[in-house]
Amino acid sequence: MRSRFDAQLDILNNSLISMGALCENAIASAVKALLHNDMSLSKKAIETEVELDQMEKDIERLCLRLLLQHHPVAGDLRLISAALKMITDMERIGDQAADIAEIVAYVDLTDNINKVRIADMAKATIKMVTESIDAFVKRDLKVAEDVIDYDDVVDDLFNKIKDDAIALITENPEYGEQFVDIVMIAKYLERIGDHATNIAEWVVFSITGEHKEQ
Repeated sequence: MRSRFDAQLDILNNSLISMGALCENAIASAVKALLHNDMSLSKKAIETEVELDQMEKDIERLCLRLLLQHHPVAGDLRLISAALKMITDMERIGDQAADIAEIVAYVDLTDNINKVRIADMAKATIKMVTESIDAFVKRDLKVAEDVIDYDDVVDDLFNKIKDDAIALITENPEYGEQFVDIVMIAKYLERIGDHATNIAEWVVFSITGEHKEQ
């Protein structure tokens, strides 16, 4: 019975890795679409949201089967409970990436997007998502804690982008609406960082039994 349970846990881990990779792809596609005004990548990011919605449902069903069939306790119960929480955050990451892609679909920001640090912020948020999932699969408490700390980097980038956009609006009022859109995109990326932080906090819970919100 235990061997069957362990095999199903392996499926859960692999499913979470796949869902995390989809999140990374969604963010990368949305930001590349933004930087290059690429409508095909914008569409890809939006379509990926649908895949993430389905993966959330599939993993949720797997977790419920594990709970009902095996009645796990202690660490195993924490691990499955954490996975159920994590998939909600991953699904919302897909939503935020799709929100970015939808902005790209109706406005061309290529004249102004490189005047702020959106690409750096996107890279930072993808790092957080990747490492939060890695921390869960490898049961690595330090990596999870590092992700939580790294959220400050994303927050600082958001503040810098916001300040830069305000200054650029003053200098170029004719582009004011575009810079407001850019700040909105930065806000979506900040929220992605928050969701990655949530995932890392659930990883900490799955390992230690303690859930410490920032």
